[in-house]
Amino acid sequence: MVNVYERTNTQTVELLATSIQKKRVGILGGTFNPPHLGHLVIADQVADQLELDEVLFMPDATPPHVDKKLAIDAKDRAKMVAASIHDNLKFNLELSEIMRGGVSYTYDTMVELKRKHPENDYYFIIGGDMVAYLPKWHQIEELVKLVKFVGVRREGFAIESPFPVIWVDVPKIDISSTLIRQKVKDHQSIHYLVAPGVEQYIKEHQLYLG
Repeated sequence: MVNVYERTNTQTVELLATSIQKKRVGILGGTFNPPHLGHLVIADQVADQLELDEVLFMPDATPPHVDKKLAIDAKDRAKMVAASIHDNLKFNLELSEIMRGGVSYTYDTMVELKRKHPENDYYFIIGGDMVAYLPKWHQIEELVKLVKFVGVRREGFAIESPFPVIWVDVPKIDISSTLIRQKVKDHQSIHYLVAPGVEQYIKEHQLYLG
């Protein structure tokens, strides 16, 4: 039989647990090959508009939908992300997919993150062009129970999905990793397209020249 003290103590713990406000954490995943200013603008705008406490930049180990020959070593990509975000206190680097290795599936990652940090509410940020592909994502029916998807509106792409998506407007920044790799290969300037630390890292390690 549970006495009054035990029952009251249990109720107090439950009330405290429900009263603690969960941390709102955004996740911007990708290959980041290399990271560029467009990534930073998206993360900053989403964090501001959704009042996120933090945005995690999460490079993948082996992207499931990218030609492996085009993606440089994950450690190099992670170091460039770190160089991009070091001066923003809301931005942090998440290495769980690189540490796990292999093909990176968002579902597996989110199961791991929710187990480690049940106190967080996660907001997974994707481009508006990717929303249409959500039905094809690995374990999507279970994944939507673990995260809230945030879609960045893009001109020409529908804002409809069979899954719940929070839509955010972000200034259009016409920069891509493909463009930067091509410019480096052609010995053209990437100044103001990437963070200074990324530009320096690419030069020092002679990346994307082949």
